[in-house]
Amino acid sequence: MEPERLVVGRIAKAHGIRGEVAIDVLSDEPARFAPGARVFVGERALTVATSRAHHDRLLVRFDDVPDRSAAEALQGAELTIPADEAGALDDEWSFYPHQLAGLTVTDEDGHTLGTMDRVDESPSADLWVVRVHGREVLVPAVRDIVIRVDLDARTIVLRPPEGLF
Repeated sequence: MEPERLVVGRIAKAHGIRGEVAIDVLSDEPARFAPGARVFVGERALTVATSRAHHDRLLVRFDDVPDRSAAEALQGAELTIPADEAGALDDEWSFYPHQLAGLTVTDEDGHTLGTMDRVDESPSADLWVVRVHGREVLVPAVRDIVIRVDLDARTIVLRPPEGLF
């Protein structure tokens, strides 16, 4: 089932006294936080007034967040967009995390390894978190390991290095 909203960022903390927040961006689409863009915290719509890069985060000021106190109240909040605004991905090897969650993970011989839980980001490659008998296995999302993703069949086929599972 498609979610109604997709998470595109998390508010890490307030920044300064004018209502800016530091955002951990979880979207590959830079326009998500361009001035005029709309995101949600729960049911509350927020419109981006300004945004700028700051270290590995974005500093964003929203129209309806006038000061530090209002910004601090948003700390830890997930920023979402309606799923139907996400758009199609250009690459056949690109997936939204919600598309992968819950898929059965197998090896090339069809043996079930576990269930896809979530996607964690890392500098070199995304890490796919696979649940295996109550524990998590981190699988680098690289083509040498990920052989096939079949969204219709709800399966991911891996060629894991020895000892990974």
